[in-house]
Amino acid sequence: MSALRSHLGVSPKLGARVFIDASAVVIGNVTIGDDSSVWPTAVIRGDVHSINIGARTSIQDGSVLHVTSPNPAYPKGIPLAIGSDVTVGHTVTLHACTISDFVLVGMGSVVLDDVFVEEWVMIGAGSVVTPRSRLTTRGLYVGNPARRTRELKDSELEMIKRSAPHYVKLKDQYLKDEGRR
Repeated sequence: MSALRSHLGVSPKLGARVFIDASAVVIGNVTIGDDSSVWPTAVIRGDVHSINIGARTSIQDGSVLHVTSPNPAYPKGIPLAIGSDVTVGHTVTLHACTISDFVLVGMGSVVLDDVFVEEWVMIGAGSVVTPRSRLTTRGLYVGNPARRTRELKDSELEMIKRSAPHYVKLKDQYLKDEGRR
């Protein structure tokens, strides 16, 4: 079975040089920007609403990305939007939220419906961001429920800035290896 699957006649749309591991699954109304990567066993399911992922964004192993269908609380449903230069750590769940550019979502975190994450935010590993939260720029958020604990240090901002190019380089190695087969 292919990593890319249609749903109700709608197929994922990929930008240039996107890497999707063969064990990942990308379904339906999903758009992935240039130079992004989807790593082993990630599931991106755009079946009841759209998912848009920006350029140079890394969706790491075992992560689950989904949306909210129309319901009484959200009559139009809620899409999932992820900006550019975002690193989504291993086994993260992103559900019907908005993640702006230059965000690092730590391993095992859960970000729930109608959350808005501004640019230059770090969400600590294992954190749970509750519905309708707003995470403001330059903040470190940790815990369950996630709370802003402090301003990000300059070294952490640099780490976020370096993360996306690192994964672009890594996915290019994988694409090169695939071309050799």
